[in-house]
Amino acid sequence: MAVFIIRRLLQSLLVVFAMSVIVFVGVFAIGNPVDIFISPTADSIEYDRVVRQLGLDLPLHEQYLRFLGNALQGDLGNSFITGEPALGMILQRMPATLELAVFAMLIAVGIGIPLGLWAGLHPGTLGGQTIAAGSIVGFSLPNFWQGLMLILIFAVTLGWLPSGGRGDTTDVFGIRTSLGSLDGLSHMLLPAINLAIFKTALLIRLVRAGTREIIRQDYIKFARAKGLSERRVIGVHLLKNIMIPVVTVLGMELGSVIAFAVVTETVFAWPGMGKLIVDSIYVLDRPVIVAYLLIIVVLFIIINMVVDILYSALDPRVRLGSLR
Repeated sequence: MAVFIIRRLLQSLLVVFAMSVIVFVGVFAIGNPVDIFISPTADSIEYDRVVRQLGLDLPLHEQYLRFLGNALQGDLGNSFITGEPALGMILQRMPATLELAVFAMLIAVGIGIPLGLWAGLHPGTLGGQTIAAGSIVGFSLPNFWQGLMLILIFAVTLGWLPSGGRGDTTDVFGIRTSLGSLDGLSHMLLPAINLAIFKTALLIRLVRAGTREIIRQDYIKFARAKGLSERRVIGVHLLKNIMIPVVTVLGMELGSVIAFAVVTETVFAWPGMGKLIVDSIYVLDRPVIVAYLLIIVVLFIIINMVVDILYSALDPRVRLGSLR
């Protein structure tokens, strides 16, 4: 275990370094933020002063070395617009995105796994075929369109749920969260459902396919021949074996929900990291963009490591030392 974790940490450091170079060069080589937030009537002296103040007068490699040196000290730069630390701005918005992503994944797991299991165990029934067809629809709906339809139906037409914002929040260990109040939960429900639709469809398809494959295996037949109850056969022998690919997908999809909740947060005015990065892109706030992308890389690395460790817990045949 210790050797595996150390090796993965070293690999992760290399990945973060490589991504920092790619992200920094890609972001800082595009556009000129000075042209956006300085007055068009400013003279060349004022223009040069702002350029020097932001450090944009240095060659690109020197800007990166300065950024890398500061990053090693926990400083990812200050926002060009507000002057606040970019890392602090993102961490301030992170709880909103994380709670939305986790809530959406809980919805997807709570609906997708049971429906996929039912569709796999009863593939020829009307219910099984309806679930399979519904999962195809879930794959096909554009994220922004289904978000607008949810607002139109449940907020505008029926008036059951609010159309946007985060609602009332409570303070838990110094972190603001919407999970502690009914108003906060009502504001979270529509964007969480919007995020969960595609993930639910994905889990239905994955669990359904795994169930139909494993249900034909000899060890399932032997378990039934031994007289085990159907609940034990499904709950222990079948479900545990289909959970390995499911855990892999859940890990990757949780990372993607966090990283790509941009559209949902924009449609529902959810004050998370996704909305912050959209606003930053509009004004070319480079430090915030780079800091956001690097934090997303670190989150993906952590999630992948946790998934690898869960492998060994789900299947004793999988050893951490054999994972790369």
